[in-house]
Amino acid sequence: MVGQAKKWQTSINLLSVVLACIAIYFEFVGHRLYVLFKPLTTIFIVSLLFFTPKLGHAKFKLIMMMAFGFCLIGDILLLNPAYFVFGLVAFLLAHILFILGFIEHKGFRFHWISFVLLFAIGGAIFFWLKPSLGDFMLPVLVYVLVITTMAWQGIGLYLREKGKAYAWIALAVLLFMLSDTLLAINKFKAPFQYASLLILGTYWLSIGLLANATFKIILGNKTKAGNQA
Repeated sequence: MVGQAKKWQTSINLLSVVLACIAIYFEFVGHRLYVLFKPLTTIFIVSLLFFTPKLGHAKFKLIMMMAFGFCLIGDILLLNPAYFVFGLVAFLLAHILFILGFIEHKGFRFHWISFVLLFAIGGAIFFWLKPSLGDFMLPVLVYVLVITTMAWQGIGLYLREKGKAYAWIALAVLLFMLSDTLLAINKFKAPFQYASLLILGTYWLSIGLLANATFKIILGNKTKAGNQA
């Protein structure tokens, strides 16, 4: 079962990379198929969790899958600029669920150094963007606070466990912050060249790492259970 699951992991990851490249290309050239390949890429990335064993970390897996579900909803909503606020809310809910998932898995982690560093970075980004936010100032402030908390708890997992899966989570949450920062700069501050490549690339790499980390954590639990038996 473990060997078969790992084969599925490799296949899904490779296919997700191909789909991501196609989606980014279509967005870059302005092709209408982008509206199909963007959500399709996210679906394939997170479909990895459907191939994890059914035993072990069931609640953690459920919360993470719900979070990915809201990421997918956010992807779809952001395809239409008129639904930007709704997309923002969808990703906000995703980040809240990621926080709950991290806490459910290993408990709340209060690490002062990462707290100060991350919230200093989040605060600096917000105050830099603030003059350009207009009516979005309060929603963006709430979003920055939530995603920074998500990154803080994700890094806290790695500081506590130090395993490969937790290193992936730590990198993923930082990439998520980077992706959303680039999105905010492109939307509110100044559009820049190759924005889609950088925003989508860091975003899909982030959720890919989170999906693979969740997969590895669950599979690791299954492997240990098998060894003990």
